[in-house]
Amino acid sequence: MIIAIYLFIIAAIALILWGVTSPMSEIRFKLPQEQGESRAKMVKTSSFLSRIFPLTPNILKKLKLEAKLKNRLLAAHLRLTPQDFFNLKLILILLLGILIFFVLGKLDPALLLAAIGVGYIIPDLFVNRQIAKRKNMIAKSLPETVDLLGLCVEAGLDFTSAVKWLIKKVPSNPMIEELTFVLEEIEWGKPRVQALKDMSRRLNIPEVTSFVQALVQAERMGTPVSEAFSILSEDTRMQRFHRGERYAMQAPIKILIPLIFCILPVIGIVIGGPIFLQFMQGKLF
Repeated sequence: MIIAIYLFIIAAIALILWGVTSPMSEIRFKLPQEQGESRAKMVKTSSFLSRIFPLTPNILKKLKLEAKLKNRLLAAHLRLTPQDFFNLKLILILLLGILIFFVLGKLDPALLLAAIGVGYIIPDLFVNRQIAKRKNMIAKSLPETVDLLGLCVEAGLDFTSAVKWLIKKVPSNPMIEELTFVLEEIEWGKPRVQALKDMSRRLNIPEVTSFVQALVQAERMGTPVSEAFSILSEDTRMQRFHRGERYAMQAPIKILIPLIFCILPVIGIVIGGPIFLQFMQGKLF
């Protein structure tokens, strides 16, 4: 019976983590009817977590965490609301507490506090990892995206038509997904400048911020967008090159930890071990 309970708890944790790790389905340009259907599917997937703890929205409002969690979940591109995310933390805390109780047969306050801390931190760590991963992918794909947008604009398309062409022709990547969301916001009635600024604020990537600022400045000053794209393409490539240089400079420092704690002790044992054994046996001299 106890083994079955352990397996049930482990399976529940695995299913919850799988639900969080599964990214939002591929975003593409949708008709209003398709938008409503996809939104209904998202509501169904999150309704389970929302109904478990109905007081979560009040807690988030009092703690003023709803806006912060919403921005982080959007940046991580996860199909969860702030209430769902907070409920997921509570579920993990409860499951870890139950698991500790069944393993030890009693409630240890120290381990219970550790379970609360681990259950609260694990979702945040996963979201931070997803955000960093998406930011890295967006920064890598931005120069090519700017080049394609510039070519479309020079060919006679406006910015909105160029984005639509890019979404249809280019394989899906995080940058294309963000531009798709911007295009959908524009079609819902949001001004183009505001949609771009919201994307820049949501992603918080220097390269994307420069991209949005160049577009906004070109629209305000009335300068051709194609010139802004050509200048911006060179800047984004230079920023990507400097980012690669920073990663390369960090590599020797990061490799010191496994070198000191993993490689050098093994070398010392292999080389010095036989000498030490012979010395202890008096056979060295």
